[in-house]
Amino acid sequence: MRITLLLTLLLSVMMTDAQNTVYVTANGQTKALTLADNAATRQWEERLAAGPMTIQMHDYGGFEKVGSLPQALPREDKQTNTVCGDVMLYQGNNIVIFYGENAWAYTPLGKLEGTAAEIKDFLSGNSLNVTFSLGSVTTNEDLKKPRTGQPSEIYDLQGHRIHLKGAPLSSLPSGIYIINGEKRLVK
Repeated sequence: MRITLLLTLLLSVMMTDAQNTVYVTANGQTKALTLADNAATRQWEERLAAGPMTIQMHDYGGFEKVGSLPQALPREDKQTNTVCGDVMLYQGNNIVIFYGENAWAYTPLGKLEGTAAEIKDFLSGNSLNVTFSLGSVTTNEDLKKPRTGQPSEIYDLQGHRIHLKGAPLSSLPSGIYIINGEKRLVK
């Protein structure tokens, strides 16, 4: 009973933190994407709950990166003037991240954090793999953190950052985690 309650509490804390945010990783960087509220983003979040989604994206027109989704999402297209950082659904089965401007009919998915210069750097290259996830994805470099005091960085083995929001480490489900740069077993 106590374990079930702790797991429910932990999942609630994690879901509150992740609500309306998808993490986008490209070129060794991760940025937060604040989601729009529509049927497409709700269905996309359900799919991402099963695990990260990596999409090969290509430059198009000198103002956007575009890549095919594995499955179509519901469309609510409307004529839109995009700006740098906008993430849109095109024709139901393509995701588009803008580093410039365009006007077309899209379904809004969200807004990527960062300045125009940061987003252009984030999306640099003609073709790149972009990973979308509900938890931030980390690289080995990110794990080199001080190893003293209260845990400040906790990741699961898939590289997703876990936020305890003041809850004790013992509230984590049993498993192996990377805590302050070290693998640790939580019982």
